[in-house]
Amino acid sequence: MMALFDDFLLRSLLAGVGLCLATGPLGAFVVWRRMAYFGDATSHAAILGVAISLGFGVSVYAGTLGVALLMALTVAHLSGRGYAADTVLGVLAHAALAIGLVAASFIGGLRVDLSAWLFGDILAVSRMDLAIIWLGGLVVLALLVWRWQNLLTATVSEALAKSAGIDGRREQLVLTVALALTVAVAIKIVGALLIAALLIVPAAAARQVARSPEAMAVSATLIGMASVAAGIFGSLRWDTPAGPSIVVGSALIFVMLLLFRRRH
Repeated sequence: MMALFDDFLLRSLLAGVGLCLATGPLGAFVVWRRMAYFGDATSHAAILGVAISLGFGVSVYAGTLGVALLMALTVAHLSGRGYAADTVLGVLAHAALAIGLVAASFIGGLRVDLSAWLFGDILAVSRMDLAIIWLGGLVVLALLVWRWQNLLTATVSEALAKSAGIDGRREQLVLTVALALTVAVAIKIVGALLIAALLIVPAAAARQVARSPEAMAVSATLIGMASVAAGIFGSLRWDTPAGPSIVVGSALIFVMLLLFRRRH
C-alpha cells in the first residue's frame, strides 16, 4: 500500500517537474512579450481539443495539440493583418471554450470527466502520461535553448532584430508552437483554465529577484517546481484540488518575493 502511495506521489512530482522545464523559460517570454492573454486563449481552446479527441476516440494529447496550434496560428495571423489582438483573442478564446463545452455535452458520460480537463488532476498521472509530459517538456526546452538569443533579441526590439537579420515573425512562430505544445502536455496536470497561471505566475515571481534574462528563466523554472511540490503536498494535507493548489502555491511565492523586493 505504501509502495503504491509512493509510486503515484513520485509520478505526480515528476510530472510537475517535467512540465516546469517548459513553463519556466516559456513563461518568461510570455511575461516579457505581454502574451498573457494569448496563453489564456490558447489554453481555453484546448478544451475543444479534448472534446474532439474524446468524441472521435483519438489521443487527447494529439487533439489538444492540434486545436491549440490552430488557435495560436489563427490569432497570430489575424493580429498580423491589423485586427485588434485583444478583441481577436477574446472572441476566439471564449468561442472555442464554449464550443468545446457544448460539444462535450453531446458525448454520453463526458460531463463527469470534463472537470478533470478544466482543472487538471496531477495525482492521476499514469506512466504513459509521465513519458509524454517529459518528452513534450524537453522538446519545448530544447526549442527555446536553440532559439534563445534570436528570441531574446526579437523580444527586446523588433528594429534591433531586423538589423541583425532576425525574422521576428519566425521567432513569434517558434513561441506559438512552443506554447501550443506546452498547453497540450499541461492540460492533464493543471487543466485548461489554469495553464496560463502556471506560465505567468512563476515567471512574474522570478522577475522580482532575477538580474538577467537567463536567471529569470531558471528562477521561474525552480519556482514552478517548488509550486508543484507545495501544491501536491497541500492537496494531500488538506484534501484540496491539486491543480488550483499548485497555482495557489506559486501565488504565495510571488507575494513573498514581492515583499522581499520592497524591503531591499
